[in-house]
Parts: sequence; C-alpha cells; structure tokens
Amino acid sequence: MVTVVGIGADGWAGLPSASRDALGAADVVLGSARQLGLLPPEVVAERVPWPSPLLPALPGLVEANAGRRLCVLASGDPMWFGIGVELSALTRVDVLPHPSSASLACARLGWALQDVEVVSAVGRPVERLHAAVHPGRRVLVLSASGETPAAVAALLRDRGFGPSALTVLSDLGGPTESAVSATAESYTGPAPALNVVAVECVAGQGARRLPRAPGLPDDVYEHDGQITKREVRAVTLAALAPEPGELLWDIGAGSGSVGIEWLRAHPACRAVGVEPRPDRAARAARNAAALGVPHLDLVIGSAPDVLSGLPRPDAVFVGGGATAPDLLPACWTALAPGGRLVVNAVTLESESLVTRWHGEVGGTLTRIAVDRAGALGGFTAWQPQRAITQWRVAKEEM
Repeated sequence: MVTVVGIGADGWAGLPSASRDALGAADVVLGSARQLGLLPPEVVAERVPWPSPLLPALPGLVEANAGRRLCVLASGDPMWFGIGVELSALTRVDVLPHPSSASLACARLGWALQDVEVVSAVGRPVERLHAAVHPGRRVLVLSASGETPAAVAALLRDRGFGPSALTVLSDLGGPTESAVSATAESYTGPAPALNVVAVECVAGQGARRLPRAPGLPDDVYEHDGQITKREVRAVTLAALAPEPGELLWDIGAGSGSVGIEWLRAHPACRAVGVEPRPDRAARAARNAAALGVPHLDLVIGSAPDVLSGLPRPDAVFVGGGATAPDLLPACWTALAPGGRLVVNAVTLESESLVTRWHGEVGGTLTRIAVDRAGALGGFTAWQPQRAITQWRVAKEEM
C-alpha cells in the first residue's frame, strides 16, 4: 500500500490532519525537491527526490520500498493528471487529495469548473490546446514551466485568437499567489514556474474555426493530394463510429486526416497511422499537431508487414492499398470483437476485392459520389469527384 498525499503551494499549513498523520508515520517520502522542502522537521521519514525521467523509474522505486511505510507527495489532487494515476496501475494506493489547481483557479475566477475544458501541458505538447480553442470557450492549461503561458499565447496568436483573454494564476493557495491578466496578443511572460493559464477564447477577424465534427475543410491539411476528401471523410468517420477510448488503425495514412479526425472525436480516442513514405508520415505528424492531436502514433512501413506488433484495434480504415497481398485478412483477424473495418475502394481492382469480401463476411456496400460546383469558362458547373465504393463490416456480423 502506498499513501499518496496531495499538497498545495500552502505546504504543511494547508494539509488536513489525515495527511499530516500519514506523513508523520511514513518511513519514506517520495516527491519533487520543491514538495519535500515544504515538509517541517517533525516529518522524520527519509526524503527521496524524484529521479529524472520519473515514469520509467517508478516501478523500481515502489518495489525497492516494499514493506516500508511509503508516502508519495503529489501536487493538488493526485488523481487529476497526477502521479496517483500512474501509481494506481502498479500497486494499491490510499489517496489523500488536496484541492486541484483547476478547482483553485475556477474558485478565483468565478468559473463553473464543469463548463471548463482542462488541457495539460505537463509532459505533453502544448499543441493539444488547438482542439480546445473555440469561440466563447473557457480553457485551463496546466503548465509545465514558467515558459508555458508564453507558448499558449503564441499558439493563440497563430490561430487568429489573439484577442483571447489570458489570466496566469501562479502559486495558487500559497503565500506568493499572484494573477496576471492580458490578451494573447500582448502577453510576453515569463511566469513563476508553478502556474495555471486560464483562457477565454475570442476569435479575431479572419480566425480559422476548427469544429470537432468530422469533415474539416481539405485546406486545413498540408497534403500532396493523398487525402480522403472532406465529404468522403465525414461519411468514413460516421462508418468507423469512434467511441471514447477506442483505437483506430489508419492504413495508408497519407495526410493523416482520418486518424486525426478520429482523435478529435474524443480526447480518450487513440489512433495509429501506418504510412510507407517517411515524407507523408512527417506531414501527417505536422497536421496532427496543428489540429490539436499531436499524440497520433505514426508507424512508417508497409501493411500488413508492420501490423503484427501493434495493439489490437477497435476499428480499421483502409483508404488505399486494399489489394496488397494479405492486407484485408490481417486487418480482419486483428480486429477486436465488435470492431469495425471500413475500406474505401477507388479502383476497379479494389472494388472487386471488397465486393468479394462483402459476399463472404457481410457488411454494407455504399457508393459515394460527390459533385462540387466550379468554374467552367464564364459559368459555373458541377465537377464530379472520383466515386468511392465503401465497404463497412463489423466483426460481430460474421
């Protein structure tokens, strides 16, 4: 059993009696150097600062202290983007929380916490903020350092949200608590290391809006023509039917558009893009960062050769290369029960293949044809896009 004690910037003075008693009875206390420095002399336990990097060392630290009364210090609520989450996967934990920085920030600002989106930049790319930036929304960014607020401001300016109001709340709950307000256009920083950035999103003139609904405009993606077009992409995401926590394999990722919009459907969604060309994989990574999902996992290689080591998917999308030998059998075998396979066929050869598979295992075949209006001389005429035959099948339909 490990006791995880949440502690704030107010240190020992802000701890309830249960937390003080646990620390007083501990043989060993683990925490950051800053957190350990908040403990008074009467806590006589051995104090061990976290190593760097922390997470790879965590199992060894727990094992090395087995049989001793071990306390771990965490900032605020240990189960809110905290070390308590990692520890609970390794051993039994008794968590004694402190108010989280999000709770304290909303209390200071008079914001309803349930209406605020929280984005963590602690050990995560600040580009995750892109997915939360929408006009009129309130967002809290958990900072990694005193440089994070300036990075947040720069991201908002680049998105055209420079008029957004920023409040940088530092050392919340401590004797040096402070708040600095500015717009993203005017903020320069830096801030104290322990801070939270509160953002009230305001779109500037000409700001590009990126709704979470599938079917983002094609021109928000960097691509070389290898992209599932907007209308087909929206239908494809509907067929894939992402649910929170599910994993997608995007085979032949190209620009990454399908995997990216799968990830944007819910923060808990996961996606692996498989792409044989390194230049396209790099382009997909840039698109993922720009659209707020830098955690798109990209594997460079040809399917099905690189599929065997990947985690089992809940859904698989094949946007190209369906006729590669053994690809569809490998995808079908890998699917979890209830998983969905969606194949977009463009060529006659791939259409023949999915038609045969449809006859063998079922599912649905849909013909998708899209016309877009465009210039024809001095007039406007319909310009047909390349038609798609889409096959969707769920594993339980077998």
